Amino acid sequence: MDNLEISSNPFELQTQNFLPSEDRLHIYGNHTLCITDHKAYKKSLTEIFVNASEGFIPLWEENVTLNWRFDKSMDTFFAKPELAKEGIRKLFSDAILSWEDACPVKFSENDDLWDFEITVLPDRCNGSSCVLASAFFPKQGQDTLVIYPKLFTQSYKEQVETIIHEMGHIFGLRHFFAQIEEKEWRSEAFGKNDDPFSIMNYGDKSTLTVRDKSDLKELYRLVWSKKITQINRTPIKLFKPYHVKQ
Repeated sequence: MDNLEISSNPFELQTQNFLPSEDRLHIYGNHTLCITDHKAYKKSLTEIFVNASEGFIPLWEENVTLNWRFDKSMDTFFAKPELAKEGIRKLFSDAILSWEDACPVKFSENDDLWDFEITVLPDRCNGSSCVLASAFFPKQGQDTLVIYPKLFTQSYKEQVETIIHEMGHIFGLRHFFAQIEEKEWRSEAFGKNDDPFSIMNYGDKSTLTVRDKSDLKELYRLVWSKKITQINRTPIKLFKPYHVKQ
């Protein structure tokens, strides 16, 4: 996965128009960015460690399977697309397994009934920093998990940790430092974890911990058992995947 061959660029490269404004850039580690939080940004009184940008906390219903497929553009992006897909499948699988039994959903590759696509797009940089990957938060519609070539310049361990981080967003989690660096977006944490070491943090402190997994598992246990229906007066809304008819 460290040396994937990329064919001639079939996309128009965008930089400043694609990235959030400077005051909302999350720069960490080796000049890399995460923009998933920016996707859900709104001027709201209810932004917490679990995403609440729409005035509610979106999480997944119990027994959800998210179907995914590769975006067809990957066939022209890579010189050897099937080899690249196999590498990304392994990366994705290793990230899923890292969450162990705390993972609140199952994942299944399905080209026909899909909830999100995995795609690779040209690097998005602002001059000194680049995006590694971009995910989404729980919702009913179809979505995309984007991987950028900059990701493949990392060690394999770092690649897996980046996808683990993006999966945290898919599960409904926001960045650990929301209360410190995003004070204008009100945030509150679920659980009692004030340890800065978390997969939802950045840099040297970004690592998947036992507490990360136990807090996520407990959150979904309480929600699915209906023992909690809100967090700090913000209601919780559960979603089925797109492919499931209501």
